Amino acid sequence: MVGTTTTDVPPTMGVKIFSAGAAACLADVITFPLDTAKVRQQIQGEFPTTSGIRYKGVLGTITTLAKTEGPLKLYSGLPAGLQRQISFASLRIGLYDTVQEFFTSGEETPSLGSKISAGLTTGGVAVFIGQPTEVVKVRLQAQSHLHGLKPRYTGTYNAYRIIATTESLTSLWKGTTPNLLRNIIINCTELVTYDLMKGALVRNEILADDVPCHLLSALIAGFCTTLLSSPVDVVKTRFINSPPGQYTSVPNCAMTMFTKEGPTAFFKG
Repeated sequence: MVGTTTTDVPPTMGVKIFSAGAAACLADVITFPLDTAKVRQQIQGEFPTTSGIRYKGVLGTITTLAKTEGPLKLYSGLPAGLQRQISFASLRIGLYDTVQEFFTSGEETPSLGSKISAGLTTGGVAVFIGQPTEVVKVRLQAQSHLHGLKPRYTGTYNAYRIIATTESLTSLWKGTTPNLLRNIIINCTELVTYDLMKGALVRNEILADDVPCHLLSALIAGFCTTLLSSPVDVVKTRFINSPPGQYTSVPNCAMTMFTKEGPTAFFKG
């Protein structure tokens, strides 16, 4: 009887959660300026400003932020962003295989339905647990000292404290509904588009089932996912960043955007 080697032993759930969290944190550090630029573009036009600063394009926004508020502003909210990845990505990715086995129900090959169900389940749990970190991250990325107003928060933990004490503890879960909807759109669109594109490329003998095929399928799936989830993402950012009383609900936020700025506002950033 051949013994099981170390490489044959599947990683434990703890190892999966830790690895997913560590990888997500590394990715967040690299891409955080892009995320900050996205948030600034998404809230642009919500309030009239006297600074005259307009953000145009990804690189233009990053350059403008670095020149007007300093390069470190691109990483404002990073601690909350890392906390978000630890609480969100580690659970969403780390628990995925285990939850997928539950939905597979003994099937040798997981169906697309079981993949989507597993992604929605782990994503929903992760969104609810990590929502406070999302709220703080967005608010720190959005706040600026250029409009003559004192910043609402001086740091990550100061933001948690002020939100919980001056608004309410439940305000830390503000925007959970659009965030859950965004998660649903992303999980469904990514998996379905990726599977469809890869199948079409292989079936029509355009590419073999290897790395280039997977990369192209992933790029197309990512583009379609971003396009479809953008309206919900913009509403989520606006609603999370809004002071108490500005919007009565998530639909009110969306309708206000539509009437004041038009349909293109849903694709800012």
